Amino acid sequence: MATLPFVKMHGLGNDFVVVDARADAAPITPDLARAIADRHRGVGFDQLIVIEPPKDKAADVFFRFYNSDGSEAGACGNGTRCVAQRVMAERGADHLAIETIAGALEATRRPDGRVTVDMGPARLDWRDIPLAEACDTGAVPVELGPLSRPVATSMGNPHATFFVADLAAIDLAALGPKLEHHRMFPERANIGVAQILSPERMRLRVWERGAGITLACGSGACAAGVAAVRRKLIAGRKVAIVVDGSTPGDPASEIEIEWLRDGHVLMTGPTALSFTGAWPLA
Repeated sequence: MATLPFVKMHGLGNDFVVVDARADAAPITPDLARAIADRHRGVGFDQLIVIEPPKDKAADVFFRFYNSDGSEAGACGNGTRCVAQRVMAERGADHLAIETIAGALEATRRPDGRVTVDMGPARLDWRDIPLAEACDTGAVPVELGPLSRPVATSMGNPHATFFVADLAAIDLAALGPKLEHHRMFPERANIGVAQILSPERMRLRVWERGAGITLACGSGACAAGVAAVRRKLIAGRKVAIVVDGSTPGDPASEIEIEWLRDGHVLMTGPTALSFTGAWPLA
């Protein structure tokens, strides 16, 4: 029986099925992605990531992302970090140039084992996110229940970040899907809800477009960090972000975000290998 080999990885509980299609093309379809994503009858994942040969000669590798609903995603920060770590280890390298449908990314392996990904520039214009109409992306006129006026950011995919005083009081499972499909977001949006803990730390939960609530969201953390700087809610341009998958009291289990002066966003965090397997194609 023909099979599709895969690796299961996660970044702080944000989990991925990784398929290497550099030597042989992988027959990934929306139906197949949904079948593998089924956590009861399949493997289960937040995103499926396919490693492909690069189209651009300046890149080492091409990453393609699929959501658990079978739709293709433009970016996945935690997934990029995990797969980059695996490819860098395979190559014996500490740097990797990555090509995606949303643009070029760069990954660096740090001495402590964590991986930093340059997620490229945060896009802040309403047309780039995109939004349905012109508005101030620092305070988008969107409201639902206790959530209002988010900061909109594109990290290769659209994000809306809401700031609240008490994150535990927010029913993200109820509000997330409605906001994802709000008329202001013609391509839907990832919905982040954040609480400032200190001038250097914040707490974040994300309803991911096409995936639902995940234990961590790398591009969502990038968007939240940028949003906090724009709102002047943190000191400087670097912030540690506590996600659902973080271990209480362990700074190494948080996502570190830095918004550079040139507009690029650096994301640093841990990666982990769960297991390997093969999916039957028949």
